[in-house]
Amino acid sequence: MFVDIHTHSASNTDHPAIQNLTFIQADKIFASNQEGLFSVGFHPWHADEFSLELLDKLKAWTTDHRLAAIGECGLDKNREVPFELQIRVFEAQIALSEERSKPLIIHCVGCFNELFDLKKKLTPRQLWIIHGFRGKPELARQALKTGCALSFGEHYNSESVLLTPTDRLFIETDESTLPITDIYRSISLIKSCHPDALNAGENFMKQLELKSL
Repeated sequence: MFVDIHTHSASNTDHPAIQNLTFIQADKIFASNQEGLFSVGFHPWHADEFSLELLDKLKAWTTDHRLAAIGECGLDKNREVPFELQIRVFEAQIALSEERSKPLIIHCVGCFNELFDLKKKLTPRQLWIIHGFRGKPELARQALKTGCALSFGEHYNSESVLLTPTDRLFIETDESTLPITDIYRSISLIKSCHPDALNAGENFMKQLELKSL
């Protein structure tokens, strides 16, 4: 099963996929009968748009089986949004993730030390998936050591892919137009395995099915 753990495109869903939504998109979809799996969250680029009203909406959506994950959320030092605000908004989503047993899809740029410190301090039980990971092997090792999973897209560091265990290796299209099958095959060549062996996404989907029973 080729599972796209994170995509922004509704057209990239020929295979099981988690489509990331804005709050405006989510308002429409969760008020409809549209099937699919989705993620919603406060992106660090827009942390200054956080409000208790939107947080309440997100809480309400967590009761819908179609909300597979919270995110993308996280931290980004390359943006003008105050970093302390980003941390507070991220912590609110971590708390919600724990309360409602929803994994996090994480965007992190330039602040992995802060991300890892938060994970060590808060000791979350839910899965943290760092999406679009392009970091070098040492950073990948640190992320894996803290218990994070890594998701790789069209662009990646081959050495980091090689050292990531298959049970914590997810695959995504994000904003790429490449088919998810192509990315699976390129990753499988690096791992010297059949694409079917890259089954973290498939196991994720099975867990979602069990929760919805």
